[in-house]
Amino acid sequence: MNTKHTTPIIIGKMIRQTSRLRGGSGSALPGLVVERMYPRFLEDMLKQLPDGVVIVTGTNGKTTTTKVITGALELLGKKVLTNPSGSNFTRGIVSTVINNVSIVGKLEHDIAVLELDEAYAVQFIKRVKPRYVLALNVMRDQLDRFGEVDATARLIQQVIASATKSVVINGDDPHLVAAAKTSNAPVFYYGVDVSLRAQFPTDDELLAKLDKKPIKQSNELLVKLKAYSHNTPTFLVDKKAYVEPFQIQGGYNYQNIAGAFALIKLVIPSADNDEIIEALAKVKPAFGRGEIIHHNGKHIQIILVKNPAGFRQALYAHDEKEDVFIAINDDYADGRDVSWLWDVDFSALKSHGVDMVSGTRAYDMALRLRYEEVPALHVIRNITSALDHYLANSKQPRLKIYATYTAMLAIRTYLIGNRDLGESS
Repeated sequence: MNTKHTTPIIIGKMIRQTSRLRGGSGSALPGLVVERMYPRFLEDMLKQLPDGVVIVTGTNGKTTTTKVITGALELLGKKVLTNPSGSNFTRGIVSTVINNVSIVGKLEHDIAVLELDEAYAVQFIKRVKPRYVLALNVMRDQLDRFGEVDATARLIQQVIASATKSVVINGDDPHLVAAAKTSNAPVFYYGVDVSLRAQFPTDDELLAKLDKKPIKQSNELLVKLKAYSHNTPTFLVDKKAYVEPFQIQGGYNYQNIAGAFALIKLVIPSADNDEIIEALAKVKPAFGRGEIIHHNGKHIQIILVKNPAGFRQALYAHDEKEDVFIAINDDYADGRDVSWLWDVDFSALKSHGVDMVSGTRAYDMALRLRYEEVPALHVIRNITSALDHYLANSKQPRLKIYATYTAMLAIRTYLIGNRDLGESS
C-alpha cells in the first residue's frame, strides 16, 4: 500500500480515539475526515479482502443476523471485519475500517460482513461491489424516512443486483422474490416450513390480517426452518434435520439465522452442516435484541421493536408469567411516525396486561392498548422513573421489555451502564 496514504489513516485513528475519550462513539467524524483526504479509501481497503464483502440488508433483523454470521465465520476460522456498533451508514463503515487497518493501509482480514441500512446500502454499492448479498425481508418501517414498502423494495433490489457471486434471499417474501429476478449472480433461497408460515406474515399478509392464505413457496430452499420451541430450532438442510439449542431465542431470529446458515454454506463450501450449526448456536444475541440481563435478582429480556412485523413476531413468544414493560420513543432513530402501532396485534397481552408503558409516546401506546382491551396498569413517560417503579413493584422473577431503539438504549444503560453485551449476563 502506498505510504502516502499513511497520513490520513493516522489522522483518522487519532480523531476516532479522541472522540471515544470524550465519550462519543467515534463512528462518523473519522470517516468524514479520511474520505476528504483520501476519497478512494473505502474501495482500496476493502479490495484487499480475499473473500470479499457480504452485505446484510432488509427491514428487520440486520444487526442480529450480522452478528450471527460474523461470530459463526470466526468460529469456522475466518477473520471477519464487521460494524459491531450498528453504525450502518457508509461513513460508519469507513470508520470501522479505519479502526482495523494498519497505518500503512494493510487490512488483515479474510472477509467483511456489513450491516447496511437499505438507503445507505445503495450509496455503498456505488463504491464497493459486494461479493454476497443477504436480503432478509421488506416490511413497513420508519415511513417518514423510506416511504411505502415498494420504495424499500426498490432500494433492496438495487443492492441485490450489485452482488458479484451469490445472493441469498428470504423465499417467503414476495417483494424479494420479485427483486431477485434482476440479479446478475446466482440466487439461493431460505425460508420457513409451510406449517410455520402463519407465524411469519409478509407485509401484505400482515395488513390483510392473514385473511388470505400465505403465499406458496415456489423456489427450492437451501435452508428451511422446519420447527422451533423455546431455544431449539430445527433446520432442514440437504434433506437432513439439524437440531441444536441456541444462545439466541425467538422464531423471527431463527428465520433470519436460516438465511445466515445458507450464506455461510456459500462462503465456506468446505464446511459441513454440523460444523456450521454448531458455530451458529454458540453466538450470543446482539445488545437489546433479545438480550437477557440479570439485575437485582430479576431475569430481564429486552426486545427491540420498530415496526408491525417485528413487534407482532416478538409477541408470539410472550409468556403470561412475565411482567411486561413497553417503551415507545419517537426520536429520529426510532422513526417519528408511530402510527405503525395500530398494525400490531396486542391480543397476546390481554390476560396479563402491560405493567408499565413509558417513553415519549407512552400515551399513544396506552391508547392503542385500550382499543385492544389490554390493561395498561401504569403509564409514566420518563423512562428512568418508569423503570424505578416497574422494578420495585414487579412480583415476577422474569420480566420482558419491548422498546424502540432510543428507549432500548436508555433502558440498557439504566440496567448495566454502557457496557457491551459480553459484560452483561
